[in-house]
Amino acid sequence: MNPRHARYPFFAAAREAVGESGVDLAALVADGDPAVERGRERIERALTEGTVEAADPREWDARDDLLSYPIARILVSLLDSRAAVEKYAEAEARTAYRRFTEDLERDDGARRDPSRIDRDALLREFDLADAVRAEDPKPGQPAGKWLWLGVGAYLSYVDADWGDDWRLVNRELVGGEVRIEREELYRLLREAVGDRVAEGLPFEGVSDDLAAELEAEIADLRDLLADRSVRSDIEVVDPTYFPPCLSALLDRARDGEELGPHARFSLLSFLAGLNLDAEEAVAITGLDPDLVVERFGYLRDESGAQYPPPSCRTLGTYGLCDNEHNHRSVAPHPLEYYSRKLREADPDDVTDWRDRGDADADGTPA
Repeated sequence: MNPRHARYPFFAAAREAVGESGVDLAALVADGDPAVERGRERIERALTEGTVEAADPREWDARDDLLSYPIARILVSLLDSRAAVEKYAEAEARTAYRRFTEDLERDDGARRDPSRIDRDALLREFDLADAVRAEDPKPGQPAGKWLWLGVGAYLSYVDADWGDDWRLVNRELVGGEVRIEREELYRLLREAVGDRVAEGLPFEGVSDDLAAELEAEIADLRDLLADRSVRSDIEVVDPTYFPPCLSALLDRARDGEELGPHARFSLLSFLAGLNLDAEEAVAITGLDPDLVVERFGYLRDESGAQYPPPSCRTLGTYGLCDNEHNHRSVAPHPLEYYSRKLREADPDDVTDWRDRGDADADGTPA
């Protein structure tokens, strides 16, 4: 097993190595091979932490890491979510960027590690070997600081969102080449990695049997994706249409019951997701103002809610949701459930809690 293949599993040579090994991915899944768990971890950490590094690298060998990459591609395809693909590809690119910059900036006198990559090999991998040349350094300038990159290659990877500094009109362009710094080349290579990882995802053709074998892993990952992908632009707060589990938490808070950490976080993050501020959250829940202000300090900032509430399934694992009235069949996430219920309601029956005067949170006269 070539350790470089495990470090850079998206390289063409790594894919070929997996193909030539004759490994049956379906058999790995059926047998509960460690590579399957590592593949699930790869996606989980991509969704939650923006990296595909193992939480404990000592737990996995090079084989597990290499085979986890095609398993991860199957998992993200079964998720069938553009957001999941984008998060996963970006995490692979970010992890690769950290690794190859570490490789390329290492002390040249150090003993060569076979898992590491040099610049020529990295450029060849993305067909850039003939597109990059080093600029002759000026007196007092370190060698390799400035490079010239073919304009076609440059435009292939530059993202318009990177800012004016990357616009071609603001670049030195001579003879079809763009002048860039070494670190800028690394940024472009990171983009190249992300493009390669995302290419072809999500793909179709995963067998029903394989999908069934991975059902538990997919359910967990869908839950994580729901927890982090929900965005709220809700303007009306009417507790009548809250999901049953959140409505029950609100009732417990208003009855003066002391909520545990999971229950308190779930309720307050839901209210933050509805765009309430700390003062409004105190008013609707009756919770201790100092506690609410402290929690809202990290639940919200100027841009809005920062921690979407847990999904209904996660609330179930906390013991806070029993799927009352089968409400998960309406939507798997509290904010999605609430939005859908508001859309389905007669507008004349919807009243914003803040417009009810001296009414309780559920609309009952105080």
